[in-house]
Amino acid sequence: MAKITYKHPNGTETVVDVPAPNTVMRGAKTNNIEGIEAQCGGSAQCGTCHVYIDEANTLPLPEMHESEDDVLYGTSCPRRATSRLSCQLPVSDAIDGLVVHLPESQS
Repeated sequence: MAKITYKHPNGTETVVDVPAPNTVMRGAKTNNIEGIEAQCGGSAQCGTCHVYIDEANTLPLPEMHESEDDVLYGTSCPRRATSRLSCQLPVSDAIDGLVVHLPESQS
């Protein structure tokens, strides 16, 4: 289980415990966190689960695959160096304490 913090554009934070083998996206959806649409259900095709990883992050995240990289160029809010698709971030004990920032919009 990992504690994930979802920071909303208005400055509020929602902290939830997400059990493995979920993803950061699934953690948001099962906990009714607004700001993650996940229209494609987690197949890295739509970009509506775009998040910004907190710049202070030192937790080990998987490398970005080419398909995720491609999708991030078509997201509603601008891509940043810290952009990721939350559907491509598996939850494990190693990412306990991860902080993600939600963009202003997803679609």
